[in-house]
Amino acid sequence: MSIAENLKRIKDEIGTDVTLVAVSKFKSIPEIMEAYQAGHRDFGENRVQELIDKASQLPNDIRWHMIGHLQTNKVKYIAPFIYLIHSVDSEKLLTEIQKQASRNQRTIDILLQVHIAKEETKFGLNDEECHQLTEKMAKNLFPNCRLRGLMGMATNTNDLSAVEREFLHLKHLFSQLSDRFPELQLDVLSIGMSGDYPIALKCGSNMVRIGSAVFGSR
Repeated sequence: MSIAENLKRIKDEIGTDVTLVAVSKFKSIPEIMEAYQAGHRDFGENRVQELIDKASQLPNDIRWHMIGHLQTNKVKYIAPFIYLIHSVDSEKLLTEIQKQASRNQRTIDILLQVHIAKEETKFGLNDEECHQLTEKMAKNLFPNCRLRGLMGMATNTNDLSAVEREFLHLKHLFSQLSDRFPELQLDVLSIGMSGDYPIALKCGSNMVRIGSAVFGSR
C-alpha cells in the first residue's frame, strides 16, 4: 500500500478525535511530501538535527512534534518553530524551554513524559515528579510554556496485558492531574505507536505516534 493509503486506513481506524503523528525519523523528504500531499500535517522526529534539516526543506505549515529525548543544549534550535514537545522529562529541560520560548516571543506547547515502562533505558518522570511539575505549571512559573498533557511509552513486550496496565496507569494519572488542575485544561494523552496503538486507543489515548504503519518498515 502507498503512504497515502496507509494514512487513510489508520485515520479511518482511529477516528477524527485522535491526532495521528506520523513518525518521519529516517524518512526521506519525498516520502514525507507524499504524506503531506495526502493532506497530512503532523510529523514527529526524535533527533534535533534531522528535525531542523527537514523543517528547512519542507512546507512551513507542517506541525513538527519533538518525540525523542531532548537535551537542554539543543532546545534553542527548535524553539522558533516546534509545534509540540512530547518529551519533557525534567524541570531542568522545562526551564530551558521556557527561556528559549521567551527569547523567541512565543508560547511552546509541551507534554510531560512519564516513565511507565519496566525498562530503565526509557526516560520520564515518576508520578510524584509529574504532580510537582504540573503544580508549578499551574502557578505560572513557566509562562511561555503551555502544558497540554502527558506522554508515555510502554514496555517493549509481547505481553499485551502488561502494555494495557501501563497505559491505564498513565490514563489514571492524566485524570488525576486534570481534576486537580482544571485551569490547565489538559487535553492530550499521547500514547500508542505502530505496535500497540489499538490498546492505547482503548485506554483513552487521543494522540498516537505511528511510523512503520504509515511509511512501511525500514
